[in-house]
Amino acid sequence: MKKINLAIIVGIGLLGSLSFMRSNDEEVGKKMPSVVVEDLEGNKINSSELSNDGNPIIVSFWATWCTPCRLELNTIAEEYDELVEETGVKLVAVSIDDERNKSKVRPVVDASGWEYDIWIDANSDLKRAMGVNYPPQTFVIDGEGNIVYSHVGFVPGDEESLYEEVRKYSKKQ
Repeated sequence: MKKINLAIIVGIGLLGSLSFMRSNDEEVGKKMPSVVVEDLEGNKINSSELSNDGNPIIVSFWATWCTPCRLELNTIAEEYDELVEETGVKLVAVSIDDERNKSKVRPVVDASGWEYDIWIDANSDLKRAMGVNYPPQTFVIDGEGNIVYSHVGFVPGDEESLYEEVRKYSKKQ
């Protein structure tokens, strides 16, 4: 009986961890919410005004303390120029570092050489509006502003699914 109970507990734990790493489909099909965030220069930006001439946009939620987040953004950076040329995609990396830690964002971005638009969501308003619980969480927004893809977590190889989604919604295809 103890073995059966242990097996049930382990099974429930495995299912819970698998659901953590799956896509967050609740946001798919919705529009980009209207939330005011800042860029690295402190300029206010309304997220609902995000556009890219009808081409897809990747929105990646990350934090300076999140190793998988930085790995994902560094991995994308390796092929970003080619992906932009092929698909017209734009990437917006949204830092969820809070007020105390937002000063760490620019040094990480500069050291990494990321050429993405960087937004800072220090109050977590956009994070909440998009249903982000754990970084990294990455979305693809189509040319009409609809959320068409969402993925939580990152392991090497995940970027290929992301690129497939971007290609699917590119006007250049």
